[in-house]
Amino acid sequence: MNEEIKKAQEVLYKGGVILYPTDTIWGIGCDATNEAAVRRVFEIKKRSDSKALLVLIDHPVKLDFYVQEVPEVAWDLVELAENPLTIIYPGGRNLAPNLLAEDGSVGIRVTKESFSKQLCERFRKAIVSTSANVSGEPSPRFFEEISPEIISAVDYVVDYRRTDKTPAKPSSILKLGLGGKIEIIRK
Repeated sequence: MNEEIKKAQEVLYKGGVILYPTDTIWGIGCDATNEAAVRRVFEIKKRSDSKALLVLIDHPVKLDFYVQEVPEVAWDLVELAENPLTIIYPGGRNLAPNLLAEDGSVGIRVTKESFSKQLCERFRKAIVSTSANVSGEPSPRFFEEISPEIISAVDYVVDYRRTDKTPAKPSSILKLGLGGKIEIIRK
């Protein structure tokens, strides 16, 4: 796994796009601060850039760097979440502008899965994580369900967990407002 993390990290540093296992389903990823790399992810997915992408980080303490003002309730939600949870925060910052939603919000998930967590730790920046499918098509549950079109479009495909058949599903998604308002986007 260490060698795979090193290879993926090198591609990310060069502005490349990777296909990698996450705490949910396989993801297409890039440096979340690199506008050109984020644009490539939208192109690979054939997705409108008006739809925001989420990012992974390895530790809750990094939220303050990527969010202007973290709502107080977020700390408890992140700490108590037993399953992968993506939270949409108002006022994203220090990220590629084309990554943010039109209202400036950003979806962030603190990953606990070993590969993606170590990759985020070593890369020391947020990493884009969007499902490994063309927009509008079903999200692949396993590596073997990822279309050849997606595989050939990225710069590096991680070998780790390719044969894993553990059922996976996308994260739950909550949207937080500054006043503590919580909106459930996906359970």
